Amino acid sequence: MSEPDFWNNQDQAQDLISQTNLLKNKSENFKQLSTNFDDAQTALELLREDFDPDLQSELEQQITDLSESFHNYELSLLLSEKYDSHNALMEIHPGAGGTEAMDWADMLLRMYQRYSESHGFKFEVEDYEPGDEAGVKSVSIRVQGDNAFGLLKSENGVHRLVRISPFDSAKRRHTSFASVEVIPEIDQSINVDINPDDLRIDVFRSSGAGGQHINKTSSAVRITHLPTGIVTSSQAQRSQFQNRETAMNMLRAKLFQLEEEKKRKQTEELKGNQKEIGFGSQIRSYVFHPYNMVKDHRTNYETSDVNGVIDGKLDDFIYAYLQWNLSQKNPD
Repeated sequence: MSEPDFWNNQDQAQDLISQTNLLKNKSENFKQLSTNFDDAQTALELLREDFDPDLQSELEQQITDLSESFHNYELSLLLSEKYDSHNALMEIHPGAGGTEAMDWADMLLRMYQRYSESHGFKFEVEDYEPGDEAGVKSVSIRVQGDNAFGLLKSENGVHRLVRISPFDSAKRRHTSFASVEVIPEIDQSINVDINPDDLRIDVFRSSGAGGQHINKTSSAVRITHLPTGIVTSSQAQRSQFQNRETAMNMLRAKLFQLEEEKKRKQTEELKGNQKEIGFGSQIRSYVFHPYNMVKDHRTNYETSDVNGVIDGKLDDFIYAYLQWNLSQKNPD
């Protein structure tokens, strides 16, 4: 057996083991869910025969726990695509509109940070280019945690904001756009062939938010993959070596994504359909004026709690997207 065939077989075996363990866990969870349901049903029958306040209180708690367990089990079924369990790499870019759009991109950054923190995810800003007056020109983020990509892939696309602009002295209503790109982080077991001659590596002083070494040393790293034009950069770490490693990992993930798209002959397979950052291409609208509403244009799920959503309450939108995504793959 040749060396490439050996490693391909090793990767296939590892994938099979992972899938087997995943199915085993889901099977065990289903059995436990079924047992808990039977216990609750038995308690209900006993309560009907002989009313007992203590038993009623216990049954109410069982029903609450059962409902939560069922929701989590359903969510685990929805998060069953190949890379759903991986960490997520995100990028946010403002559309046309100057300071207004850059401020909107910064609001999205804060929204995802709040969401990540509320779910116990580790949220790391790897590269941050601030706006000239306010907001952000571009930002790269790494979100670590179980099913981070599976949950955040729903955010991939163009986001539209309608509000009274705080930057307009006439207090007029403005519409702004920002794009969010989400791809799965790949681990070291996945081989991505990168020719060092295809790379241009630049170092510069950090300019983002949060690092104590900012503007003191040339520790930030930007890597350009010349054949594809893909650019990744990192300035979050103290050392140039660490930032280079982070930027390379991000580059590997993006190149792997492109290769997956070629193999499947489906453009934007992992990151969804990216369109022009403007009118008619948004996946979700956030309206602060003349009324309050956030609406997802794929699932039609909406809420009037705009401030809650901007504060990171995205679970209902993500859950609706996962159900919609499954229906798109299984239309019957």
